[in-house]
Amino acid sequence: MNLVEFNNRAQSLKKENQTFFKKLKLRPPKNLDALFKAEHNSVFEKTDCLSCANCCKTTSPIFYQRDIERAAKAVGLKPGEFIQSYLFMDEEGDFVLQQAPCPFLGPDNYCSIYEDRPVACREYPHTNRKNMHQILDLTFRNTLVCPAVLQITGKLKDLL
Repeated sequence: MNLVEFNNRAQSLKKENQTFFKKLKLRPPKNLDALFKAEHNSVFEKTDCLSCANCCKTTSPIFYQRDIERAAKAVGLKPGEFIQSYLFMDEEGDFVLQQAPCPFLGPDNYCSIYEDRPVACREYPHTNRKNMHQILDLTFRNTLVCPAVLQITGKLKDLL
């Protein structure tokens, strides 16, 4: 799916998905984590993130201190220099990238600091973790960023 098609589809399903996640938040099934994990595994068997990289093109991960240290070392900067060059503190007090797309994303959608990327990038899109009921708001927002999350959500809507 190209990104224009994805964005159109995500926007057309936005209200429906928002309602689905609100209901899921109010009455999560006991097996919610298992359902998400199963659909995550199914979708990501057929998903090539390098063909998309929309997350890297449109959003910023949170950089925790350890992430800053690791990424700074990878690009040959001191942590303070890395912060000054690439990050700013958002309204929630988190360090995030100054720009989108990510400055470490290459034209081939490869990450130049992949081995040293932030934990938030390593765990994205967060659909295979425990306690999914705690991050349903984030998961809904990710339906607007990640085609795989949109697809996982569609499968869950069919199941539930």
